[in-house]
Amino acid sequence: MRFSCDVNDLNTSLSIVSRALAVRSPKPILEGILFESCEQGLRLTCTDLALGIETIIPATFIEEGRTVLPGKLLCEIVRKLPGGMCDITVSDRMQATIRCASVRTTISGFDPMEYPELPEVAGSSFAMPQNTLRDMIGRTLFAIAVDESRPILTGCLMEIEKSEMRVVALDGFRLALRKENIEGPDQPVSAVVGGKVLGDIAKILADTEDSVSLTFSRSHVQLNMGATHIVARLLEGEFIRYRQILPQEWQTRVAVRRSELGSAIDRASLIAREGKSNLVCFKIDGETLDVTSNSENGDMEEKIAVTTEGKDLTIAFNVRYITDVLKALSDDEVFMRFNSNVSPCVICPTEGDGYLYLVLPVRVFNS
Repeated sequence: MRFSCDVNDLNTSLSIVSRALAVRSPKPILEGILFESCEQGLRLTCTDLALGIETIIPATFIEEGRTVLPGKLLCEIVRKLPGGMCDITVSDRMQATIRCASVRTTISGFDPMEYPELPEVAGSSFAMPQNTLRDMIGRTLFAIAVDESRPILTGCLMEIEKSEMRVVALDGFRLALRKENIEGPDQPVSAVVGGKVLGDIAKILADTEDSVSLTFSRSHVQLNMGATHIVARLLEGEFIRYRQILPQEWQTRVAVRRSELGSAIDRASLIAREGKSNLVCFKIDGETLDVTSNSENGDMEEKIAVTTEGKDLTIAFNVRYITDVLKALSDDEVFMRFNSNVSPCVICPTEGDGYLYLVLPVRVFNS
């Protein structure tokens, strides 16, 4: 096998496919990247069996063929090559020689016959803008569970209907829900995609209106975007019936400027993180929201002007859970809805229903 290609093209494609590179796998070949000639040019494929990525770049072949090269080492070598064209020759013994300008490097590869093929995915399909999917993932992924005791919660639930898509994540302490209007498939889809996989997919998706096609089967999801093709294994199990835990009514509703609340909580966290509980307390008193925190080293208090409907209330939260939600928002103003000091707080838009975040409070006996 012998071919030449642009170093920048090769470096870009390696950065994409290497997101599926296995680390310390019992199958050493999964730590490699498959190179093979095809009609469109050079196809690169990488898989750790949970996630598979392939992409195609232009290349000129003197001799067609296939090989598997060690992924981590190859990525580091190509990243440090000078610009321009590089020439790669692979011997019958899978010894690869990389030449670029005055640089020559030789590395040992693997037999490509042992490399697993990506699974074929057939099922319900639809397309949506890449930046929309990227945004939905980015604004919910923080709420997945880290604890592996309930594996299904380490992923995001995707619910797709003819005109709407929902992405939901929850970990038992908070819930994140994003909703978008789309042109969905004829048959509804409900699937859970692992958090790590979704994080890698989000980094590959472009921040543009270019479309990405999604196809779901019972066990996998496939994404096609231009020359890049992604296949991910779905998580098995039943997701929590989250609709049953979303409060439908409220006793107190506060309209607050997101930036003001975020800054107040950020300042309060300086004191809160010095304590054992890392708590921030909200005291709603008429048109004022009093944000306080305290620890053995001191206390902090800040008053924010808000618009309130309903009863006054005092409630406490883990600082990190509230901060994560505010970082996922971009609206100037949001609603915070409460029922009691031991019931979840719902954070939602002042107009529309494109998102909903739920945060459980912390019971404090002196509240």
